[in-house]
Amino acid sequence: MRTVLITGGSGFFGQIMCKYLAEKGFKCVNIDLVKSEYTHENLISYQDDIRNKDKLDELFSTYQFEAVFHFAAMLAHEKKMLKELWTSNVDGTRNIMDACIKYNVKKIIFTSSNCLWGKNFDAPVTEEEPPAPVEIYGQSKWEGEKILLSQPDKVNSVIFRCPTIMDEGRLGLLAILYEFVDDNKKLWMVGNGENRYQFIYAKDLARACELALDYDGSDVFNIGSDDVKSFNYTYQYVVDHSESTSKLAHFPAGFAKTMMKLCYHLGISPLGVYQYNMISSTFVFDTTKIKTKLGWEPTMTNEEMLLKSYEYFHKNKEEIRNRNDEDVSAHNREADMGLAIRVLKFFS
Repeated sequence: MRTVLITGGSGFFGQIMCKYLAEKGFKCVNIDLVKSEYTHENLISYQDDIRNKDKLDELFSTYQFEAVFHFAAMLAHEKKMLKELWTSNVDGTRNIMDACIKYNVKKIIFTSSNCLWGKNFDAPVTEEEPPAPVEIYGQSKWEGEKILLSQPDKVNSVIFRCPTIMDEGRLGLLAILYEFVDDNKKLWMVGNGENRYQFIYAKDLARACELALDYDGSDVFNIGSDDVKSFNYTYQYVVDHSESTSKLAHFPAGFAKTMMKLCYHLGISPLGVYQYNMISSTFVFDTTKIKTKLGWEPTMTNEEMLLKSYEYFHKNKEEIRNRNDEDVSAHNREADMGLAIRVLKFFS
């Protein structure tokens, strides 16, 4: 039986990956700050911190890992957590790398982010584009990449640069959009709504991670959906395939971004530096390399993913709202929309 370690295996994507591999016969060991909601005879979960070197020593000495799937990461939605974010995402990644070297584990598969950039691109972004993150989460992911690629003679690291990961149960900031749809409110966009922003279907990402197990050497791959359409099209698709009567609406980009920046710094909006820089921008990865080298293809479009995720929220919103924030990861609960968005929703 192939044995792997999954860090962050209790999070939104981590749970999907644990289920994907456990059902394929892998022995999966999960370490996460949050207790796992998923159980399987092939899954063993530990509630602990990847910054705890003693715990990592215990796990690596107990199990003979073929590889580590490193998904554990803190987000930047709460200002008070920014210091913890850096130590978890950067120091934690260094600890994983050190443990792999110490215990002769030759493969790490890492989920990085399109937050390595914070500006509009007129053409699909290739792997050769130099990262230039504008906020701490993107900076921590870029630092993590550099750590993992620093010793290719000792550990082969395969890095997937991911846009927003989508599937049933994806909440976080997207839950704000879903609430607007559910309550038949106007769906506000910044600018004319013709900008495009790519998603990745979680099960497509899981398949890519499995393919990476047998990939020879270290490498960086962009991943994402094909045929990325505008926000106007994508939002309207969700409305048309639901019971919502929401209408699309648009704010002038300059005014809206100024107000978003002000509201964030006043602490009345969860939409931070990355969001107000990218909200009217286009960002799509070029996925030629992963298709050529790994033989991978996406199976869902942006609009299909967003509808699937919204329908989960619509069917389960009462249960979602009763979740204890301390018991679930950030992407598995609703983000607080803050005073500014509550006011906007009231007048929509």
